[in-house]
Amino acid sequence: MDTKQSAKQNTKQSTKQTTKFTKRHISILLAAVLMLGIASCAVTGCASAKASELTDLSQGVSASVDVAGRSADAEFIGSIADFSIDLFKESITEKQNSLVSPLSVMLALAMTANGADGETLSQMESLLGGGIALGELNKYLYTYANGLPNKDKSKLSIANSIWFRGDKNILQVEPDFLQKNADYYDAAAYRAAFDAKTVRDINDWVKKNTDGMIDSILNEITDDAMLYLINAIAFDARWQSVYYKENVRKEIFTDITGTTNNVEFMYSAEYTYLDDGMATGFIKPYEGGDYSFAALLPNEDISIETYIDNLTGEGLLDTFNDVQRDTLVYASMPKFEYDYGIRMNDALKILGIPDAFDIAKADFSKIGKSSSGNLFVSSVIHKTFISVDELGTKAGAVTMVATASGSSGPSDPKIVHLDRPFVYAIIDNATNLPIFIGTLMTV
Repeated sequence: MDTKQSAKQNTKQSTKQTTKFTKRHISILLAAVLMLGIASCAVTGCASAKASELTDLSQGVSASVDVAGRSADAEFIGSIADFSIDLFKESITEKQNSLVSPLSVMLALAMTANGADGETLSQMESLLGGGIALGELNKYLYTYANGLPNKDKSKLSIANSIWFRGDKNILQVEPDFLQKNADYYDAAAYRAAFDAKTVRDINDWVKKNTDGMIDSILNEITDDAMLYLINAIAFDARWQSVYYKENVRKEIFTDITGTTNNVEFMYSAEYTYLDDGMATGFIKPYEGGDYSFAALLPNEDISIETYIDNLTGEGLLDTFNDVQRDTLVYASMPKFEYDYGIRMNDALKILGIPDAFDIAKADFSKIGKSSSGNLFVSSVIHKTFISVDELGTKAGAVTMVATASGSSGPSDPKIVHLDRPFVYAIIDNATNLPIFIGTLMTV
């Protein structure tokens, strides 16, 4: 889309950073933040609230003890898969590395939907749940998000917060809106002056809840900003088997423009093979067995753009569910690292929630009342970061050599060499849903 912000990309290979990652024993780092600014009086402007200290309302609005959840079933998994792929396809920046966290976007939008009504709510329910009512979606997401494992060697942390303008003469927030988001999303609530200090407070919250991988989400707060809903996800996992330096060597990666780059590739033997008819790939588990890295390389006669265009939620789930296990795969992939940022307004309008962004049509009356005008979504910002290196790649030299010498594997092993643009995902093994999904176009 022509209004997308260009992805900020930078392959960082300094000795200092490599040492930092090695010392922390981090194999892969990912983080995602989505922010929605609910703005009013966009034309006339608002009077700024008098500067004041940040007020934490979490103690006054704590989660209820009797929250009812609902376990993931085929309907929920299918709807989330569809949302994930649709969002991924609409959020790609042409010919550049892209990465989104459908889970992060889903959680932030679901919190926002708890303040929606009328046609705005209907559109958001259709996009987020594929027909699942918001009340039921809250229950599904409560159980799913709280059930995602968070262990020493495979950490996944999720945090949510709501920040609203502190001047009660300008904005009065409905207690039920805050309570519902505390109940189902454990969302902290803050009343703030929306001044320079609030900018620092929000960015500090983002930095803390992404383990420092994303240090800011906001540069300034305009006079018409009323409310921010923020989700942050930090994922930090180590492969079941790491690579040793003898299993890393320079090879050629041909990027999306046809340019060849001599980069470091990591080699291993895998035992989970993917083949969806248009691409082949493999799945690499992280330590603990709760999460995996899945890579799909389009066939040589199929461009990465064509492959992505043909992706569907159902198709991706079928590919992950129909894996060929106990199939020897000689796999190789480049080390890579980049961050990505996108303003998602246009993507979300196309996906089906245009009214949320329309100052005249938006109905967020369940959030509260503003004396300055109608509440509407002014901006949706998404940021991600990923780093993959030897410690973050499964099946190192020891595993590959031991397998080759100690296993009576198939006589016709598969070969997947990720030496050109490919799609990858970090998936939850229990459901095969992508927590992160991206495409590597260049290294």
